[in-house]
Amino acid sequence: MSSDFEGYEQDFAVLTAEITNKIARVPRLPPDEKKQVVANVEKQLEEAKELLEQMDLEVREIPPQSRGMYSNRMRSYKQEMGKLEADFKRSRIAYSDEVRNELLGDDGNSSENQRAHLLDNTERLERSSRRLEAGYQIAVETEQIGQEMLENLSHDREKIQRARERLRETDANLGKSSRVLTGMLRRIRSCPSSGLHTVPWEPLPCCTCGVPAHLPTRP
Repeated sequence: MSSDFEGYEQDFAVLTAEITNKIARVPRLPPDEKKQVVANVEKQLEEAKELLEQMDLEVREIPPQSRGMYSNRMRSYKQEMGKLEADFKRSRIAYSDEVRNELLGDDGNSSENQRAHLLDNTERLERSSRRLEAGYQIAVETEQIGQEMLENLSHDREKIQRARERLRETDANLGKSSRVLTGMLRRIRSCPSSGLHTVPWEPLPCCTCGVPAHLPTRP
């Protein structure tokens, strides 16, 4: 069983080496030979896929305890096959572009380059326009925020000025009240009938217990 797998491996290695060599030669070949080589590579890629299918069937028949090594090798071969197909696809795209340019001539190639250049410039202009628009929007928002802050500061300043004026009025009123109270106290203290002077007391007997009581006498 393993001998069959190894035989398929050898065939696959030889075939993939030929495919790799031909894919690398495609860009440097004349147009007629390129077409023939491309067709040959397509055929060989199909043969390589068939070899992979045969190897995959052989691996499935290997006992599980020995299958791991062969499964790893199969994954490697499949990755190599995918790389070959990708390289061939890129080679075919380049070949198709070259054929198209040959059919269109220099004018076609020049028009394609001009179109690509215009598209590139258009994308750049669009990106620049978006950046300018975003910058303008930020500037407008910043101006609005600054205007609101100035208005708030102006209102706060007016409030502070009114509060200071009220404090000045309050201080003035307190000063006036203090002076008025001071004058009233002075007049009260200087008036003999105000009752704030010391009044002499005379003892009088209490009507109930006979204990002398002190009553103020008029001056």
